[in-house]
Amino acid sequence: MTSFAIKSRSVLLPESGQSLASLRPAILVVVDGKIHQVTTEKESKFSGGIIDVGDLVVMPGICDTHVHMNEPGRTEWEGIRTATQAAAAGGITTLVDMPLNSIPPTTHVEALKLKRSSAGKTAYVDYGFWGGVIPGNLSDLEPLISHGVLGFKAFMIDSGVSEFPMASQEVIRESLKILAKHQVPLLVHAEFESPVKVNDPSVRSYRHYLESRPSYWEVEAIQQIIRVAQETGARVHIVHLSAAEAIKEIQEAKKKGLPVSVETCPHYLTLKAEEISEGETHFKCAPPIRNEKNQNLLWDGLKNGVIDFIVSDHSPCTPQLKNLESGNFDTAWGGIAGLQFSLPVIWTEMKSRGFSLGHLSLWMSQLTTEFLMIEGKTGRIEEGCDADLVVWDPNETFTLKESQILHRHKVTPYLGKKLSGVVKMTFVRGQKVYDEGQLKGPVGLEVKRK
Repeated sequence: MTSFAIKSRSVLLPESGQSLASLRPAILVVVDGKIHQVTTEKESKFSGGIIDVGDLVVMPGICDTHVHMNEPGRTEWEGIRTATQAAAAGGITTLVDMPLNSIPPTTHVEALKLKRSSAGKTAYVDYGFWGGVIPGNLSDLEPLISHGVLGFKAFMIDSGVSEFPMASQEVIRESLKILAKHQVPLLVHAEFESPVKVNDPSVRSYRHYLESRPSYWEVEAIQQIIRVAQETGARVHIVHLSAAEAIKEIQEAKKKGLPVSVETCPHYLTLKAEEISEGETHFKCAPPIRNEKNQNLLWDGLKNGVIDFIVSDHSPCTPQLKNLESGNFDTAWGGIAGLQFSLPVIWTEMKSRGFSLGHLSLWMSQLTTEFLMIEGKTGRIEEGCDADLVVWDPNETFTLKESQILHRHKVTPYLGKKLSGVVKMTFVRGQKVYDEGQLKGPVGLEVKRK
């Protein structure tokens, strides 16, 4: 048995009968990768090695359920090693890989085996895989489930890559009938494309791009997917909600007891359309970043429990594909790279809005982990659970520089921003994978459903 303890005056612990955890002095005794005991200094009888971190916050590791690692086939965009190294440095202890933009996409068992083989050698943090729903692969869904995918992803609009075509309403409906039997979720990119008039003709203008993907595309697609969820009884999850206008529809669905959940992302919660200048294509993502009023409503959706949690949607590409020189929004790749900095980006904004560390952990650790329903993990610091922990200083600030970025490429809209929150140590199942700028590993294992 391997054992050690972490001591801090600021451990984020669950409160009996409360939804939000709070900071308390504690000693966490870790035995064979599990939290064996949560105790106080007076009560502790542990005689082994103790890591005393003083006033640094000890929090459940972040669980990010929306990451594009792009391996195999497009590792020039990212890769499992670089993505999980960035995750470890950012206090992320578990992530789940999207079925696209890798080649082949995870739409059949052989593709899953390729991903699994790559991750088993190079992942620094724990990981899981989403499968994909595309035209023609309905017969692959149950084999993928039996081989361990955590759920599935489908697009109601062009995905941007030819290997992963959009699924029609009928394909989605039939897939949900299958998934309902196994109680696994379908994650949906919910936008309906339709003709739209763009008033700004300049392809270098962010307004041009924003007008080209109006919010009603999201609203109408979400209305449709809620109807199908009601018909089939299947779990449906709406990814990267951008349009706050859809919150009312989601709220009504939840009031009816429908198994509908929704996420949003750091870029929608911290970046504003009004502040994006001409040609700044590193801000392009789909759905788009909208205005400040919309952003405030998204925060209200989180506060009121309509939006369930926050994940990165880390979607990198090569710098050339972002059209940084021409500034052409029409043809630039739509995706934000920011996996490593989700914690400080969100915490910086949360502080200014009066939210607590308990909210942060609820939205980025606990609810994301509960959504996955995986063995050994709760996203809370509890006895018997995996010792997935991040030790960090929420008060220390830094200005993001290229030299700090561990993603394969340095293109991110957060570059140059002053952020609050510095990760000091990250533990995955009790193994220290990041320590004051030094990576240790890889130690990642694939997570499994309960």
